[in-house]
Amino acid sequence: MRSLSIVMFTTFYPPYSFGGDAIGVQRMARALAARGHDITVVHDEDSYLILGGKVQAEGPPDGVRRIGLRAKNGMLSNLLTQQLGRPVTHAARIREILAERKPDIIWHNNTSLIGGPGLLPMGEGLKVYEAHEHWLVCPSHVLWRYGRELCDEKHCLKCQISFKRPPQLWRHTGMLDRALDHMDLIIAKSEFSRAKHAEFGLRQEMTVLPYFLPDLPQLAEPYTGHPRPYFLFVGRLEKIKGLQDVFPAMDRYPDADLLILGDGDYADELKRFAGDRKNIQFLGRKSPDELNAYYRGALGLIVPSVCYETFGIILIESFRLGTPVIARRLGPFPEIVERSGAGALFETEDELVDAMRAIQSDPKTRAARSVAARKAFGEVWREDRVLEAYGDAFARAALGKGDAELAKALEAGAFENGV
Repeated sequence: MRSLSIVMFTTFYPPYSFGGDAIGVQRMARALAARGHDITVVHDEDSYLILGGKVQAEGPPDGVRRIGLRAKNGMLSNLLTQQLGRPVTHAARIREILAERKPDIIWHNNTSLIGGPGLLPMGEGLKVYEAHEHWLVCPSHVLWRYGRELCDEKHCLKCQISFKRPPQLWRHTGMLDRALDHMDLIIAKSEFSRAKHAEFGLRQEMTVLPYFLPDLPQLAEPYTGHPRPYFLFVGRLEKIKGLQDVFPAMDRYPDADLLILGDGDYADELKRFAGDRKNIQFLGRKSPDELNAYYRGALGLIVPSVCYETFGIILIESFRLGTPVIARRLGPFPEIVERSGAGALFETEDELVDAMRAIQSDPKTRAARSVAARKAFGEVWREDRVLEAYGDAFARAALGKGDAELAKALEAGAFENGV
Protein backbone atom coordinates (compact mmCIF):
# COMPACT_ATOMS: atom_id res chain seq x y z
CA MET A 1 0.00 0.00 0.00
CA ARG A 2 1.46 3.35 -1.00
CA SER A 3 1.77 6.35 1.27
CA LEU A 4 -0.98 8.91 0.68
CA SER A 5 -0.18 12.57 0.10
CA ILE A 6 -2.51 14.73 2.20
CA VAL A 7 -2.55 18.53 2.34
CA MET A 8 -4.54 20.09 5.19
CA PHE A 9 -5.59 23.74 5.21
CA THR A 10 -6.54 25.53 8.40
CA THR A 11 -6.39 29.07 9.80
CA PHE A 12 -4.82 28.19 13.17
CA TYR A 13 -2.28 25.44 13.85
CA PRO A 14 0.27 24.98 16.64
CA PRO A 15 2.42 26.78 17.55
CA TYR A 16 0.26 29.55 16.03
CA SER A 17 -3.00 28.61 17.72
CA PHE A 18 -5.14 29.13 20.79
CA GLY A 19 -5.87 25.41 21.23
CA GLY A 20 -9.17 23.60 20.80
CA ASP A 21 -9.93 23.02 17.13
CA ALA A 22 -6.30 23.45 16.09
CA ILE A 23 -5.26 20.71 18.50
CA GLY A 24 -7.83 18.43 16.89
CA VAL A 25 -6.34 19.12 13.46
CA GLN A 26 -2.85 18.52 14.80
CA ARG A 27 -3.92 15.27 16.44
CA MET A 28 -5.30 13.98 13.13
CA ALA A 29 -2.22 15.12 11.19
CA ARG A 30 0.10 13.37 13.63
CA ALA A 31 -1.97 10.19 13.67
CA LEU A 32 -1.85 9.91 9.88
CA ALA A 33 1.86 10.80 9.73
CA ALA A 34 2.55 8.07 12.28
CA ARG A 35 0.80 5.64 9.91
CA GLY A 36 3.28 6.46 7.16
CA HIS A 37 1.42 9.11 5.16
CA ASP A 38 2.91 12.31 3.76
CA ILE A 39 1.13 15.09 5.66
CA THR A 40 1.45 18.82 4.96
CA VAL A 41 -0.47 21.36 7.04
CA VAL A 42 -0.80 24.87 5.60
CA HIS A 43 -1.97 27.58 7.99
CA ASP A 44 -2.02 31.35 8.40
CA GLU A 45 0.43 32.78 10.94
CA ASP A 46 -0.80 36.37 10.60
CA SER A 47 -4.32 35.63 11.87
CA TYR A 48 -2.94 34.30 15.15
CA LEU A 49 -0.51 37.18 15.66
CA ILE A 50 -3.12 39.84 14.79
CA LEU A 51 -5.45 38.41 17.43
CA GLY A 52 -2.75 38.88 20.06
CA GLY A 53 -1.26 35.41 20.08
CA LYS A 54 2.33 35.03 21.19
CA VAL A 55 4.66 32.77 19.24
CA GLN A 56 4.99 29.52 21.14
CA ALA A 57 7.90 27.13 21.18
CA GLU A 58 7.99 24.67 18.30
CA GLY A 59 7.40 21.10 19.46
CA PRO A 60 9.65 18.16 18.66
CA PRO A 61 9.52 16.67 15.14
CA ASP A 62 6.29 14.74 14.62
CA GLY A 63 6.46 13.75 10.96
CA VAL A 64 4.12 16.57 9.86
CA ARG A 65 5.32 19.19 7.36
CA ARG A 66 4.07 22.59 8.60
CA ILE A 67 3.88 25.55 6.24
CA GLY A 68 2.95 28.81 7.94
CA LEU A 69 1.88 31.59 5.58
CA ARG A 70 2.77 35.17 6.43
CA ALA A 71 2.31 38.34 4.38
CA LYS A 72 4.29 41.58 4.38
CA ASN A 73 1.15 43.26 5.65
CA GLY A 74 -0.68 40.58 7.61
CA MET A 75 -3.57 42.81 8.64
CA LEU A 76 -4.31 43.77 5.03
CA SER A 77 -3.95 40.15 3.87
CA ASN A 78 -6.43 38.92 6.47
CA LEU A 79 -8.86 41.76 5.77
CA LEU A 80 -8.83 41.03 2.03
CA THR A 81 -9.51 37.32 2.66
CA GLN A 82 -12.24 38.08 5.19
CA GLN A 83 -13.93 40.60 2.90
CA LEU A 84 -13.48 38.99 -0.52
CA GLY A 85 -13.74 35.36 0.55
CA ARG A 86 -10.63 34.20 -1.28
CA PRO A 87 -6.86 33.94 -0.64
CA VAL A 88 -5.82 37.19 -2.31
CA THR A 89 -2.27 37.44 -0.96
CA HIS A 90 -1.41 33.77 -0.76
CA ALA A 91 -3.16 32.34 -3.84
CA ALA A 92 0.07 31.84 -5.82
CA ARG A 93 1.83 30.18 -2.87
CA ILE A 94 -1.12 27.86 -2.26
CA ARG A 95 -1.17 26.79 -5.91
CA GLU A 96 2.57 26.19 -5.72
CA ILE A 97 2.17 23.97 -2.64
CA LEU A 98 -0.61 21.96 -4.27
CA ALA A 99 1.46 21.50 -7.44
CA GLU A 100 4.48 20.35 -5.40
CA ARG A 101 2.64 17.97 -3.08
CA LYS A 102 0.23 16.49 -5.68
CA PRO A 103 -2.21 15.53 -2.91
CA ASP A 104 -4.44 12.49 -2.98
CA ILE A 105 -6.58 14.31 -0.40
CA ILE A 106 -7.10 18.05 0.15
CA TRP A 107 -8.49 18.41 3.64
CA HIS A 108 -10.00 21.76 4.63
CA ASN A 109 -10.58 22.63 8.26
CA ASN A 110 -11.23 26.21 9.43
CA THR A 111 -10.48 28.13 6.21
CA SER A 112 -11.98 31.45 7.30
CA LEU A 113 -8.76 33.50 7.17
CA ILE A 114 -6.46 31.31 5.11
CA GLY A 115 -8.62 31.44 2.00
CA GLY A 116 -12.35 31.52 2.68
CA PRO A 117 -14.64 29.85 0.15
CA GLY A 118 -12.33 30.83 -2.70
CA LEU A 119 -9.80 28.28 -1.46
CA LEU A 120 -12.15 25.29 -1.73
CA PRO A 121 -12.15 24.77 -5.52
CA MET A 122 -8.35 24.94 -5.76
CA GLY A 123 -6.28 21.85 -6.53
CA GLU A 124 -6.95 18.26 -7.56
CA GLY A 125 -7.66 15.31 -5.32
CA LEU A 126 -10.37 14.10 -2.97
CA LYS A 127 -11.73 17.26 -1.36
CA VAL A 128 -12.92 17.25 2.24
CA TYR A 129 -14.28 19.98 4.51
CA GLU A 130 -14.34 19.32 8.26
CA ALA A 131 -16.58 21.73 10.17
CA HIS A 132 -14.89 22.20 13.52
CA GLU A 133 -17.01 25.32 14.06
CA HIS A 134 -20.24 26.66 12.56
CA TRP A 135 -18.40 29.04 10.21
CA LEU A 136 -20.17 27.56 7.17
CA VAL A 137 -23.44 29.07 8.40
CA CYS A 138 -22.30 31.75 10.86
CA PRO A 139 -19.86 34.65 10.28
CA SER A 140 -18.96 34.65 13.99
CA HIS A 141 -18.40 30.86 13.90
CA VAL A 142 -20.32 30.07 17.10
CA LEU A 143 -24.05 30.87 16.57
CA TRP A 144 -23.83 33.25 19.52
CA ARG A 145 -25.93 36.26 18.48
CA TYR A 146 -24.88 39.79 19.45
CA GLY A 147 -22.31 38.28 21.83
CA ARG A 148 -25.03 37.57 24.38
CA GLU A 149 -27.51 34.88 23.30
CA LEU A 150 -28.03 31.66 21.37
CA CYS A 151 -28.86 32.26 17.73
CA ASP A 152 -32.24 30.93 16.64
CA GLU A 153 -32.56 32.95 13.43
CA LYS A 154 -30.18 34.91 11.24
CA HIS A 155 -29.53 38.57 12.03
CA CYS A 156 -26.06 38.31 10.50
CA LEU A 157 -25.45 41.93 9.46
CA LYS A 158 -26.33 43.40 12.86
CA CYS A 159 -24.58 40.56 14.64
CA GLN A 160 -21.31 41.02 12.76
CA ILE A 161 -21.36 44.72 13.64
CA SER A 162 -21.95 43.84 17.31
CA PHE A 163 -18.85 41.59 17.15
CA LYS A 164 -16.94 44.57 15.62
CA ARG A 165 -16.26 42.59 12.45
CA PRO A 166 -16.65 43.95 8.93
CA PRO A 167 -19.75 42.40 7.31
CA GLN A 168 -18.95 39.75 4.71
CA LEU A 169 -20.99 40.64 1.65
CA TRP A 170 -19.87 37.50 -0.19
CA ARG A 171 -22.05 35.50 2.19
CA HIS A 172 -25.09 36.94 0.38
CA THR A 173 -23.91 35.94 -3.11
CA GLY A 174 -24.05 32.13 -2.92
CA MET A 175 -20.25 32.00 -3.20
CA LEU A 176 -19.79 29.63 -0.25
CA ASP A 177 -22.61 27.38 -1.37
CA ARG A 178 -21.09 27.01 -4.83
CA ALA A 179 -17.64 26.40 -3.36
CA LEU A 180 -18.98 23.60 -1.16
CA ASP A 181 -20.27 21.82 -4.26
CA HIS A 182 -16.58 21.07 -4.98
CA MET A 183 -16.35 19.03 -1.77
CA ASP A 184 -16.54 15.24 -2.00
CA LEU A 185 -17.13 14.92 1.76
CA ILE A 186 -18.30 17.41 4.39
CA ILE A 187 -17.85 16.37 8.01
CA ALA A 188 -19.84 17.46 11.06
CA LYS A 189 -18.48 16.65 14.50
CA SER A 190 -21.82 15.63 16.04
CA GLU A 191 -25.42 14.87 15.09
CA PHE A 192 -26.37 18.15 16.75
CA SER A 193 -23.95 20.13 14.61
CA ARG A 194 -25.14 18.44 11.44
CA ALA A 195 -28.74 19.37 12.32
CA LYS A 196 -27.75 22.98 13.08
CA HIS A 197 -25.95 23.35 9.76
CA ALA A 198 -29.06 22.12 7.95
CA GLU A 199 -31.34 24.36 10.04
CA PHE A 200 -29.27 27.41 9.12
CA GLY A 201 -29.32 26.70 5.41
CA LEU A 202 -26.53 24.30 4.48
CA ARG A 203 -27.93 22.21 1.62
CA GLN A 204 -25.02 19.79 1.21
CA GLU A 205 -25.10 16.46 3.02
CA MET A 206 -22.82 16.09 6.04
CA THR A 207 -21.27 12.95 7.53
CA VAL A 208 -20.84 12.80 11.31
CA LEU A 209 -17.33 11.82 12.44
CA PRO A 210 -16.34 12.67 16.03
CA TYR A 211 -13.07 13.73 17.59
CA PHE A 212 -10.76 11.10 19.01
CA LEU A 213 -7.95 10.66 21.47
CA PRO A 214 -5.21 8.04 21.58
CA ASP A 215 -5.54 5.71 24.53
CA LEU A 216 -3.01 6.08 27.33
CA PRO A 217 -0.47 3.34 28.05
CA GLN A 218 -1.50 3.67 31.67
CA LEU A 219 -3.80 5.99 33.59
CA ALA A 220 -2.22 8.81 35.56
CA GLU A 221 -2.15 8.66 39.32
CA PRO A 222 -4.91 10.85 40.77
CA TYR A 223 -3.82 14.30 41.90
CA THR A 224 -3.59 14.35 45.70
CA GLY A 225 -2.20 17.82 46.27
CA HIS A 226 -5.58 19.42 47.00
CA PRO A 227 -6.83 19.07 50.58
CA ARG A 228 -10.55 18.76 49.76
CA PRO A 229 -12.71 16.86 47.26
CA TYR A 230 -13.04 18.84 44.04
CA PHE A 231 -14.93 19.19 40.79
CA LEU A 232 -13.03 20.35 37.74
CA PHE A 233 -13.47 22.87 34.95
CA VAL A 234 -11.05 22.68 32.00
CA GLY A 235 -10.92 25.07 29.05
CA ARG A 236 -10.49 28.59 27.77
CA LEU A 237 -11.93 31.22 30.05
CA GLU A 238 -14.50 32.88 27.79
CA LYS A 239 -18.01 34.05 28.56
CA ILE A 240 -19.55 31.50 26.18
CA LYS A 241 -18.06 28.66 28.25
CA GLY A 242 -20.61 29.47 30.96
CA LEU A 243 -18.34 29.09 33.97
CA GLN A 244 -19.90 32.16 35.61
CA ASP A 245 -23.15 30.20 35.98
CA VAL A 246 -21.45 27.63 38.20
CA PHE A 247 -20.33 30.08 40.87
CA PRO A 248 -23.75 30.58 42.54
CA ALA A 249 -24.12 26.79 42.72
CA MET A 250 -20.86 26.62 44.66
CA ASP A 251 -22.41 28.93 47.29
CA ARG A 252 -24.94 26.17 47.89
CA TYR A 253 -22.41 23.35 47.81
CA PRO A 254 -19.85 23.59 50.62
CA ASP A 255 -18.77 19.93 50.46
CA ALA A 256 -16.35 20.29 47.53
CA ASP A 257 -14.24 22.85 45.70
CA LEU A 258 -14.23 23.92 42.06
CA LEU A 259 -10.76 23.91 40.51
CA ILE A 260 -10.44 25.86 37.26
CA LEU A 261 -7.70 24.91 34.80
CA GLY A 262 -7.18 27.24 31.86
CA ASP A 263 -6.86 30.88 30.93
CA GLY A 264 -8.41 33.35 28.53
CA ASP A 265 -9.72 36.84 27.86
CA TYR A 266 -12.53 36.47 30.39
CA ALA A 267 -10.27 35.37 33.26
CA ASP A 268 -10.14 38.70 35.10
CA GLU A 269 -13.90 39.12 34.93
CA LEU A 270 -14.45 35.58 36.21
CA LYS A 271 -12.07 36.17 39.09
CA ARG A 272 -14.04 39.30 39.96
CA PHE A 273 -17.28 37.28 39.88
CA ALA A 274 -15.74 34.60 42.08
CA GLY A 275 -14.81 37.22 44.64
CA ASP A 276 -13.64 35.79 47.96
CA ARG A 277 -15.28 32.38 47.59
CA LYS A 278 -12.86 29.95 49.21
CA ASN A 279 -14.18 26.92 47.34
CA ILE A 280 -13.32 28.30 43.88
CA GLN A 281 -9.69 28.31 42.79
CA PHE A 282 -8.09 29.43 39.51
CA LEU A 283 -5.00 27.33 38.80
CA GLY A 284 -4.12 28.49 35.28
CA ARG A 285 -2.82 26.26 32.52
CA LYS A 286 -1.34 22.87 33.22
CA SER A 287 0.84 20.47 31.27
CA PRO A 288 -0.85 17.41 29.74
CA ASP A 289 0.56 15.15 32.47
CA GLU A 290 -0.60 17.50 35.22
CA LEU A 291 -4.00 17.82 33.57
CA ASN A 292 -4.43 14.04 33.45
CA ALA A 293 -3.70 13.81 37.17
CA TYR A 294 -6.28 16.51 37.96
CA TYR A 295 -8.88 14.68 35.85
CA ARG A 296 -8.15 11.45 37.70
CA GLY A 297 -8.46 13.08 41.10
CA ALA A 298 -11.70 14.94 40.37
CA LEU A 299 -15.15 13.87 41.48
CA GLY A 300 -16.32 14.97 38.05
CA LEU A 301 -15.82 17.42 35.21
CA ILE A 302 -18.32 20.28 34.91
CA VAL A 303 -19.01 21.48 31.34
CA PRO A 304 -21.36 24.51 31.53
CA SER A 305 -21.00 26.02 28.01
CA VAL A 306 -23.86 28.33 27.07
CA CYS A 307 -23.11 28.31 23.33
CA TYR A 308 -23.60 25.71 20.62
CA GLU A 309 -20.40 23.68 20.60
CA THR A 310 -19.83 21.33 17.67
CA PHE A 311 -18.53 18.54 19.91
CA GLY A 312 -16.73 19.03 23.24
CA ILE A 313 -13.31 17.38 23.28
CA ILE A 314 -12.94 17.82 27.04
CA LEU A 315 -15.77 15.33 27.60
CA ILE A 316 -13.81 12.51 26.00
CA GLU A 317 -10.61 13.70 27.70
CA SER A 318 -12.47 13.11 30.94
CA PHE A 319 -13.93 9.77 29.81
CA ARG A 320 -10.48 8.53 28.79
CA LEU A 321 -9.37 8.93 32.40
CA GLY A 322 -12.53 7.45 33.89
CA THR A 323 -13.90 10.73 35.23
CA PRO A 324 -17.67 11.33 35.04
CA VAL A 325 -19.06 14.46 33.41
CA ILE A 326 -21.77 16.93 34.42
CA ALA A 327 -22.68 18.91 31.28
CA ARG A 328 -25.27 21.49 30.35
CA ARG A 329 -28.20 20.02 28.45
CA LEU A 330 -27.28 21.94 25.31
CA GLY A 331 -25.77 21.36 21.90
CA PRO A 332 -23.95 18.05 21.39
CA PHE A 333 -23.49 17.32 25.10
CA PRO A 334 -26.68 15.28 25.55
CA GLU A 335 -25.79 12.88 22.73
CA ILE A 336 -22.27 12.40 24.13
CA VAL A 337 -23.27 11.98 27.78
CA GLU A 338 -26.27 9.77 27.02
CA ARG A 339 -24.26 7.56 24.67
CA SER A 340 -21.60 7.04 27.31
CA GLY A 341 -23.81 6.59 30.36
CA ALA A 342 -20.98 8.33 32.18
CA GLY A 343 -22.50 11.48 33.55
CA ALA A 344 -25.43 13.77 34.13
CA LEU A 345 -27.03 16.72 32.37
CA PHE A 346 -28.36 19.95 33.85
CA GLU A 347 -30.33 23.00 32.80
CA THR A 348 -30.92 24.74 36.12
CA GLU A 349 -28.78 25.55 39.12
CA ASP A 350 -30.82 23.08 41.19
CA GLU A 351 -30.07 20.30 38.70
CA LEU A 352 -26.36 21.13 38.77
CA VAL A 353 -26.24 20.98 42.57
CA ASP A 354 -28.21 17.70 42.59
CA ALA A 355 -25.81 16.19 40.02
CA MET A 356 -22.77 17.19 42.07
CA ARG A 357 -24.33 15.74 45.22
CA ALA A 358 -25.25 12.47 43.49
CA ILE A 359 -21.65 11.87 42.45
CA GLN A 360 -20.10 12.81 45.77
CA SER A 361 -22.60 11.25 48.16
CA ASP A 362 -22.87 7.88 46.41
CA PRO A 363 -19.48 6.29 45.67
CA LYS A 364 -21.20 3.42 43.83
CA THR A 365 -22.81 5.85 41.39
CA ARG A 366 -19.49 7.52 40.70
CA ALA A 367 -17.69 4.19 40.33
CA ALA A 368 -20.29 2.93 37.84
CA ARG A 369 -20.04 6.12 35.79
CA SER A 370 -16.26 5.90 35.85
CA VAL A 371 -16.39 2.37 34.42
CA ALA A 372 -18.92 3.49 31.81
CA ALA A 373 -16.67 6.42 30.85
CA ARG A 374 -13.66 4.20 30.15
CA LYS A 375 -15.79 1.64 28.30
CA ALA A 376 -17.47 4.25 26.07
CA PHE A 377 -14.16 5.92 25.30
CA GLY A 378 -12.65 2.62 24.19
CA GLU A 379 -15.63 1.69 22.04
CA VAL A 380 -16.48 5.05 20.45
CA TRP A 381 -13.81 7.75 20.72
CA ARG A 382 -10.49 5.91 20.86
CA GLU A 383 -8.12 6.80 18.01
CA ASP A 384 -8.20 3.49 16.17
CA ARG A 385 -12.01 3.29 16.29
CA VAL A 386 -12.51 6.78 14.91
CA LEU A 387 -9.83 6.46 12.23
CA GLU A 388 -11.56 3.31 11.02
CA ALA A 389 -14.77 5.34 10.62
CA TYR A 390 -12.83 8.09 8.78
CA GLY A 391 -11.31 5.51 6.45
CA ASP A 392 -14.75 4.10 5.62
CA ALA A 393 -16.21 7.57 4.97
CA PHE A 394 -13.28 8.67 2.83
CA ALA A 395 -13.41 5.40 0.84
CA ARG A 396 -17.10 5.97 0.04
CA ALA A 397 -16.32 9.54 -1.02
CA ALA A 398 -13.44 8.36 -3.23
CA LEU A 399 -15.72 5.81 -4.89
CA GLY A 400 -18.30 8.52 -5.45
CA LYS A 401 -15.63 10.66 -7.08
CA GLY A 402 -14.52 7.77 -9.27
CA ASP A 403 -11.08 7.36 -7.67
CA ALA A 404 -11.00 3.56 -7.37
CA GLU A 405 -7.29 3.44 -6.47
CA LEU A 406 -7.69 5.77 -3.49
CA ALA A 407 -10.86 3.98 -2.40
CA LYS A 408 -9.02 0.65 -2.49
CA ALA A 409 -6.19 2.00 -0.32
CA LEU A 410 -8.65 3.38 2.22
CA GLU A 411 -10.70 0.20 2.26
CA ALA A 412 -7.51 -1.77 2.87
CA GLY A 413 -6.84 0.21 6.06
CA ALA A 414 -4.63 3.13 5.03
CA PHE A 415 -6.05 5.26 7.85
CA GLU A 416 -6.28 2.56 10.50
CA ASN A 417 -3.16 0.48 9.91
CA GLY A 418 -0.94 2.74 7.84
CA VAL A 419 1.50 1.72 5.14
